[in-house]
Amino acid sequence: MNPFQFPIISVLIFFPLLASLLLVFIRNEDGSNDTLIRQIALAGSIIEFTISLLLLIGFDAAILGMQFVEHVPWVESLGITYYLGIDGISLWLVLMTTFLLPLCVLCSWTYIEKQVKEFMISMLMLETAMIGAFVALDLIVFYIFWEFMLIPMFLLIGIWGGPRRIYSAVKFFIYTAGGSIFMLVAIIYLYYHSFMTTGEGTFNLLELYRLHVPVPAQLWLCAAFCLAFAVKVPLFPVHTWLPDAHVEAPTAGSVILAAILLKMGTYGFLRFAMPLFPYAAHKFLPVIAFLAIAGIIYAALVAWVQPDMKKLVAYSSVSHLGFVMIGLFALNIQGIEGGIYQMLNHGLNTGALFILVGMIYERRHTRLMDDFGGIAKVMPVFATFLMITTLASVAVPGTNGFVGEFMVLVGTFKTYPVVGVFAVSGMILGATYMLWMYQRVMFGPVTIEANKKLPDLNAREIVTLLPIAVLVFVMGVFPGLFLRKMDASVEHFIAQYNHKYELSVKEVNGEPLARFAGIGPLR
Repeated sequence: MNPFQFPIISVLIFFPLLASLLLVFIRNEDGSNDTLIRQIALAGSIIEFTISLLLLIGFDAAILGMQFVEHVPWVESLGITYYLGIDGISLWLVLMTTFLLPLCVLCSWTYIEKQVKEFMISMLMLETAMIGAFVALDLIVFYIFWEFMLIPMFLLIGIWGGPRRIYSAVKFFIYTAGGSIFMLVAIIYLYYHSFMTTGEGTFNLLELYRLHVPVPAQLWLCAAFCLAFAVKVPLFPVHTWLPDAHVEAPTAGSVILAAILLKMGTYGFLRFAMPLFPYAAHKFLPVIAFLAIAGIIYAALVAWVQPDMKKLVAYSSVSHLGFVMIGLFALNIQGIEGGIYQMLNHGLNTGALFILVGMIYERRHTRLMDDFGGIAKVMPVFATFLMITTLASVAVPGTNGFVGEFMVLVGTFKTYPVVGVFAVSGMILGATYMLWMYQRVMFGPVTIEANKKLPDLNAREIVTLLPIAVLVFVMGVFPGLFLRKMDASVEHFIAQYNHKYELSVKEVNGEPLARFAGIGPLR
């Protein structure tokens, strides 16, 4: 269903790319047009966000399947189609992407001083890739956008990053590209399986949902997809690239990495690995749960001892994404919707924390907590925003973080209570290290002379943070506004998952099966 008379998803994908091409033709060898370039990038990202709001306006929460669908043959001889669509699972992730890009441009306004044109082009190209990956319903189209994301992110870290930027950029690329190779092999096998089953090979995700994959093949295919997505989440122990990438990336790069790129992994589990291979996903559930809990507790303990604020926030990402994973694999509506909600919460809260750390770094050129103390007396507006995001990160009632973590825990206790108990310990550790950081940086006497004259946030910085602060409370007090859009899609996902799982169990028990397994494509 598309109530509008134009292909809105394609516009959302390619408008940032067109804006980046416009920047290419602006001469800026001497940096004289830096301000114009920033203004064009900001205007383009705001227009993109405005267009994306049409998705929210036209989205029908009662429809089970995909909406705003675009389906055009591309490489017909290979069964590749330009197939796009949005449901309640991907809607908010697309909106979060378009919402954060203007804020990333704003927080980079003075932070990025060299090669401004190239930086803004990379940001806009990255937006194209991220939106494309969230809406692709053809596995080859998804893989193209998935891999395309690596290029601008590699450049953001490698060119505008910190002293160890080359090492971090290469490590990021090797980890994520290496995991994706296994997924490509699995995608090709799925094409072969569809050809052998129906006589016509396809990469159409919704058609593949309807096919039954034999249980032995499910196990290794699911493992290949899970490896690619686990690296991107990242799950323990394939998380080691993330702290390096976060610490060395520029502020906007860290925001995009934490808020959106990591969600590609959790989204991948929910959109691809779990519905395509339900029996294997069920068998891997104890392993995933163990790795998620290990990541929650290990990353929280490591964050607790970090002297660098940015590295602390980086490790907190690993911990918080563990909550998302146990929510998704709870396989009930509370856990899955809580996991999706926590994806959004983590994107906003951790994104704001990275922005705030970047703002204080611009003023003092240090992120070590020992170099601060008593900043609340000097920068009360900064202290207020940091307090809001800190409380949201530790899931204080009334903030968005509380809703997401509460739903995840409810869903988890219904499925595997022991995992829920360990997850609660991660929440306690999270509150400990976050409040400890706030206390060390904000309170106490101002003992360092350089801190006594720090300027508080200016108007641009307040405008950057205010929308996130507002959403923290709106999502915390009125979660139904967001959850209602997910209900139909999540319920259909669970029904389809359970149906296909039951068919796999019949196969294991030696009962005859039909070649089509789905309860109907999500159209």
